[in-house]
Amino acid sequence: MRFGLVILPQYDWPDAARLWRDAERLGFDHAWTYDHLSWRGLAGERWHATVPTLAAAAMVTERIRLGTFVASPNYRHPVPFAKDVATLDQIAGGRLVLGLGSGGTGFDARVLGQGELTPRERYDRFREFTEALDLLLRFERGSGEGVSYWGDHFSADAARMVGEPAQWPRMPFLMAANGPRSMRLAARFGSGWVTTGPQAETDAAWWAGTAGLAARLDEACAAEGRDPADLDRVLSLDDDRRYSMASVDAFEDAVGRARELGFTDVVSHRPREHGLYAGSEAVLEEIGSRLDALR
Repeated sequence: MRFGLVILPQYDWPDAARLWRDAERLGFDHAWTYDHLSWRGLAGERWHATVPTLAAAAMVTERIRLGTFVASPNYRHPVPFAKDVATLDQIAGGRLVLGLGSGGTGFDARVLGQGELTPRERYDRFREFTEALDLLLRFERGSGEGVSYWGDHFSADAARMVGEPAQWPRMPFLMAANGPRSMRLAARFGSGWVTTGPQAETDAAWWAGTAGLAARLDEACAAEGRDPADLDRVLSLDDDRRYSMASVDAFEDAVGRARELGFTDVVSHRPREHGLYAGSEAVLEEIGSRLDALR
C-alpha cells in the first residue's frame, strides 16, 4: 500500500513550503494539490495556482512524487498545459504524476463563459483532452515536426513542445473515472485509476459502492485488453461527511478496508485548521510514524 496527501493550495509561500517538506519527511509516497480555480465552499478563501505551487513544491522536496488532483478540460487547453506539465516534470526531476478528470459542473465549468455540457459531451471533451495530451507529451523531440490534433473540442496545429521529457515516454496519467466510458479511457491511457467513490448517505453504502466501482474497472480493463493488475488503483478516502485523518483509528480502518478491495494507494487530505477536513497536526504526525507498518 502507498500513501498520498492532498495539500490544498491555500497557503502562502514560504509557509506552504513546510507542508510539502512535511509530507516527504513523514514518509508519504505522493503529495497532491487540487487543480481548480476555486472550489466549492472554499471559493471565498485564498487559493493559489496549481502549476506554480507544484513547481515550488518540487524545489523543496527530493523524493516524493507530486501531482494534480485532478486537472480537467474545464478551463485548460492541452497545448499550453502539455508544455506546462512537461516543464514541471523536468523541474521535479521526473516525479510528476498527472491526475486527469472530466471536470466537475461547478465554478470551473462556467468561469470562461462556457455553456453547460451534457454528460456525453463532457466525456467526449475529456477523451479529446486525454488523447491530445498523450500525443503532445509523447511527441519525439528533435523530429522537426509539430504536433497536430483535430477534434470537436480541442485542436492543435503544428504545436511545438520543449526539451526531452524527464519521464519517458511521458509522465504517468492517473485517470479519475466512475462511469463505464471514463473507466475504459482510464484502462486505455492510465498508469493508474483514481476514484472518490460513489455518492452515498452512509459509510456502509459508500464502501459497498466503492467495491462495485472496483469490480467495474476489471470489466473496463477486459474490454480494452488491459491486465487489471497493471493499473494502480487509488482511493480518495475523504468527502464532505467523512474524514480519514479525524483520528489514527479512522485512518487505519479506512486503509484496511481499501486494501481488502484491492486498492494499491490511498489519498487523504492534510488536516486544515478549521472547517472542511479540520484536524490535528498531532494525528498527522502519528499517522506518519505508522506508515511503514501499514504498508
